[in-house]
Amino acid sequence: MKSGTVRPELSRKVARGCYTARHFVLQASPVTTIATAFNTLPLSAAMLANLESLGYAQMTPIQAQSLPVILKGMDLIAQAKTGSGKTAAFGIGLLNPINPRYFGCQALVICPTRELADQVAKEIRRLARAEDNIKVLTLCGGVSFGPQIASLEHGAHIIVGTPGRIQQHLRKGSLVLDGLNTLILDEADRMLDMGFYDAIEDIIEQTPSRRQTLLFSATYPVGIKQLASKFMRDPQTVKAEAFHDDTQIEQRFYEISPEERMSAVTKVLHHFRPASCVAFCFTKQQVQETVDHLTSKGISAVGLHGDLEQRDRDQVLAMFANRSTSVLVATDVAARGLDIDALDMVINVELARDSEIHIHRVGRTGRAGEKGIAVSLVAPSEAHRAQAIEQLQKAPLNWDQVDNLKSQGGAPLQPPMSTLCIAGGRKDKVRPGDILGALTGDAGIPGAQVGKIAIFDFQSYVAVERTVVMQALQRLNNGKIKGRSLRVRVL
Repeated sequence: MKSGTVRPELSRKVARGCYTARHFVLQASPVTTIATAFNTLPLSAAMLANLESLGYAQMTPIQAQSLPVILKGMDLIAQAKTGSGKTAAFGIGLLNPINPRYFGCQALVICPTRELADQVAKEIRRLARAEDNIKVLTLCGGVSFGPQIASLEHGAHIIVGTPGRIQQHLRKGSLVLDGLNTLILDEADRMLDMGFYDAIEDIIEQTPSRRQTLLFSATYPVGIKQLASKFMRDPQTVKAEAFHDDTQIEQRFYEISPEERMSAVTKVLHHFRPASCVAFCFTKQQVQETVDHLTSKGISAVGLHGDLEQRDRDQVLAMFANRSTSVLVATDVAARGLDIDALDMVINVELARDSEIHIHRVGRTGRAGEKGIAVSLVAPSEAHRAQAIEQLQKAPLNWDQVDNLKSQGGAPLQPPMSTLCIAGGRKDKVRPGDILGALTGDAGIPGAQVGKIAIFDFQSYVAVERTVVMQALQRLNNGKIKGRSLRVRVL
């Protein structure tokens, strides 16, 4: 089927669609220039020095707009997406009033998923290094309750967690929010999509009325307006427009017939050969179908959808983040909140039903100064969705033909790394240094061949170059990590 039969007027050859990068506007009063240096903010010398050591040179637009509001103690609604620097914005904000000598919960961050909670907690810990002894605790489902209660008994300054588990701790009395200064709702729209409105309402009602409330959301649906009007005091609004710069992200649209969707995905991958790619699907069935098809063609792919057990989710995400698999096939719900660095490509296996979701999908590539490409496959029945995207972006779409996709030859798309799964984690006192030491010491693997290490409660994942994975496996299984024999397997 030729490009253009869906909508001829869209098929004209155009330079890439021009959608300006992370172009942010402040909704309140017009602003001419916004200071972007962190030292323009009323922050401690220790915090400024820590930000510098973390490589935070300039504030992102969302940080520059929201931090002055947050540091004044005002309530805030910020429309911002993953990758905009929002975690650092509220992280710096919530740390500012923390009293290290009071071991009660002073800041609570509510996230939709455990993965996001883990990411947020990690980022806050990095930001908190400027202060002595700030304890950050995650409270999420999918792990045993007992150790969390034990941790809470020792007190924590900052809690990051998911609504259901936070509610459980409040009911049991193991979590008390009497001393709360700051409440953050991160990805609030996603939490409402997942049916957490009542849970969030219940949690907020157990917090002091004098608290500061910060709400971060990619979109602004009715439920958010309800929450804001009920629980926020005169909130300031900052909006981050999620359009993308064509110098950073190249978008291409290919018309396909429904039956050639899977083969088109393979052609795209063989043509562009991305090192790291997220392929978006609608349903878990489509995710599975795509993974099976790619795997049968010798392409390394893993699936991510809402029905996966927590352990399997952790594993999939660790493998993708550490470059042990080339393609992550995911539903929108499963992928929301994942902050994936250095993503070469996004494929829309099917066009998003909502043009704003399309913008969010596409915005995952071309980050941190790198170029990215977003490919969308469009069946005739999806023509109206393409039209809606064109209207939102206010620029013609860049149509191309599947016939122009040529295999670049070479071996099937295989990642550079492999993942070793170690049967020991945070609760077993395993640290990244222990794993690195075992690999570079006893196992004799050069440090340069060891990739990312991810530690979870009861297991750990480490990436090593594929060429040495069997050597690493054998040596670790025959040796010890932190003086103990732990079972190790290749994923």
